[in-house]
Amino acid sequence: MTEHLSPPTAGCRSTPVLKERGQREVFCGLTGIIWLHRKMQDAFFLVVGSRTCAHLLQSAAGVMIFAEPRFATAILEESDLAGLNDAHAELDRTVSELLARRPDIRQLFLVGSCPSEVIKLDLGRAAERLTVEHAPRVRVLNYSGSGIETTFTQGEDACLASMVPVLPETQARELLVVGALPDVVEDQMLGLLDAMGVGPVRLLPARHIDNTTAVGPNTQFALVQPFLGDTHAALVRRGATHIAAPFPFGDEGTTAWLSAVAHAFGVSDETFARVTEAPRQRARRAIAQASETLNGKSVFFFPDSQLEIPLARFLARECGMQPVEVGSPYIHDALHGPDLDLLPAGPTISEGQDVDKQLDRCMAARPDLTVCGLGLANPLEAQGLSTKWAIELVFTPVHFYEQAGDLASLFARSIKRRAILEAAE
Repeated sequence: MTEHLSPPTAGCRSTPVLKERGQREVFCGLTGIIWLHRKMQDAFFLVVGSRTCAHLLQSAAGVMIFAEPRFATAILEESDLAGLNDAHAELDRTVSELLARRPDIRQLFLVGSCPSEVIKLDLGRAAERLTVEHAPRVRVLNYSGSGIETTFTQGEDACLASMVPVLPETQARELLVVGALPDVVEDQMLGLLDAMGVGPVRLLPARHIDNTTAVGPNTQFALVQPFLGDTHAALVRRGATHIAAPFPFGDEGTTAWLSAVAHAFGVSDETFARVTEAPRQRARRAIAQASETLNGKSVFFFPDSQLEIPLARFLARECGMQPVEVGSPYIHDALHGPDLDLLPAGPTISEGQDVDKQLDRCMAARPDLTVCGLGLANPLEAQGLSTKWAIELVFTPVHFYEQAGDLASLFARSIKRRAILEAAE
């Protein structure tokens, strides 16, 4: 744990959780393709869906389809909906044409979506059939990105979980870091682990498909994203051991995450201090500058990205904010427990969503900052509340020491913007 912060006398791990089961405001799980296709450079994501799916991906990615990004949509036409075509034969033909045109593809994901006609398709069997047909050059997997079944970050979880069963077996003692990070952040993390002597380090997802990412009974894995519950379960079934730790947001979270990994791999306290001291000092200075705007302010989290609990811990413990309510679509004790241990007691902890009730509680609390989805932000701004888009925190590099100040600044800017607007009125 960080030296300048002591654990709270009472955390929130044992706080009764308010279970919400009502109308939800969530984004589509297909969104995960936007960052995954950039991360996995020899993979391709083929969404089986409607024109709406195609428009969503193109708009969210900001990439025109003629630029040949590593994703596309196999659109269900009227003849498919009318049953005039054999959907599986059409899918096989589409995949064959795609792989002939793009010989760089080594891993193909068939991604299900929410139209009922897609749900009826057995994409798992299709992936098995296509793997046999195109092996060994291409491995075909499938997962669901349906907005009916997921929050938007669960698309990554479903993708990574689909990869775990086909990873090679290994008996080696290795660290597996799980979760997609921007390349620059990943390189920073690998540099810190290498300086501590931790290794070999494997990545899921890796930038390129290879045989070095494997799993077995001697694998220890650390998660860098708090929404990977299914991937966690899949790795445990393969015999791997989870290194439980707070997530690496801010100085405290990053140090605690690295400390847990270092302890698991026998790194001495002296080596750990030598490697982390300089970046910790930089992170503290950057956070202190940004948190001047945040200190003493209240914050309300709507359930959206599953980053809410570790971010609330960061804002409360390192930026001096006061969480009023911390909502998350799902709370997984093995993943979120370490952050809940550090989150000071006081806020309401809610799981799931009943958006009307949560809006009522938010308006009654009148927090200084509300973290929410895109669909709620503008109405809340119209009511005079400062908001931060939850999805921006997923797309922006915010992990580990060098991004700690940027993370605090993302929240501070929303409050500063509101102050400027009020001054201009």
